[in-house]
Amino acid sequence: MARPRIKDVARHAGVSEKTVSNVINDYVHVSERTRRVVREAIDHLGYRVNLAGRHLRKGRTGIIALVVPELDVPYFAELARHVIREAERLSLTVLIHQSGADREHELAALAGFGSDFVDGIILSPLALTADDVSDRAGAPPTVLLGELLEEGADHVAIDNEKAAREATEHLIGLGRRNILAVGGVEAPGLGTAEARTRGYLAALAEAGIPHRPEALLPVGDFRMPDGARAVSGVLRAGQRPDALLCLNDQLALGALRSLYESGLRVPEDVAVIGFDDVEGGRFSVPTLSTVAPDKAAVARVAVELLHRRIEEAAQGPEASGAGAGGIQSPQDRVVSHRLVLRESTEGPGGG
Repeated sequence: MARPRIKDVARHAGVSEKTVSNVINDYVHVSERTRRVVREAIDHLGYRVNLAGRHLRKGRTGIIALVVPELDVPYFAELARHVIREAERLSLTVLIHQSGADREHELAALAGFGSDFVDGIILSPLALTADDVSDRAGAPPTVLLGELLEEGADHVAIDNEKAAREATEHLIGLGRRNILAVGGVEAPGLGTAEARTRGYLAALAEAGIPHRPEALLPVGDFRMPDGARAVSGVLRAGQRPDALLCLNDQLALGALRSLYESGLRVPEDVAVIGFDDVEGGRFSVPTLSTVAPDKAAVARVAVELLHRRIEEAAQGPEASGAGAGGIQSPQDRVVSHRLVLRESTEGPGGG
């Protein structure tokens, strides 16, 4: 059966195609009776607005891109679900792209993939530099997720340093003193791992616990095998930690496996806490204590901010009240987080 068109709705309602268009676009100069008749015709025929045509008439596609390092990382998969839901609320379609944490791929995303088929980008970068972000002439509106590189684009994240400090303070409050940071990196930088390491070190310093460089366990990647290898390595080397701060839940789940294989009990011998509150941590044995970012809020703020930037760019500086290009100063939005305490630090029944 052919898809109903505006002219079919107009014929059924006994009005002009222009009147149907006015009702669809919610113009005010239409009587309530006519509006009701047109809407009844739309419902009866099952007419659906051609969003693609509407967007193209406005010089837009109605498509935004979400660019993440890896699609099979649970945090990004869960975040993508929230972004899609928020975009649908604004009649936007989401194109999901995997960058592989490769700088060239991230640069291509930042430039809009060299075409006009996306109106804006939500990008979680790992390889870009501050100069890459600031040098964006002619690029589509962009919102960055994660740690702020430099001014030059809107940015949405949790306070990773504060969150790591709170998680470490929780471990210290349990009486743990030999706390290793799985994924920790003692190096200057603005990345998420660097911010979480700073929070860990700040909590140790405040508690008067000396920092040992060997307590930072760098990893090649932030997946379960990397966490398992890092923890197995220090155990074989003779270290006996009493707590692990893992910089994401994937590392923590891998660490739990290594501790189990080594005959160490969690949390009696070693307490473990992660980051991201992914679904797998709620079903691990023991269940995983974690820092839970408000992923729904990250998605909502990012999509709404990007949508506003797209509108500003289309309206120009006069309509938006902004400076050159119609874009106001970049915004740095901090979204809430909370500690979720479960069995890996609290014991059976924790959380």
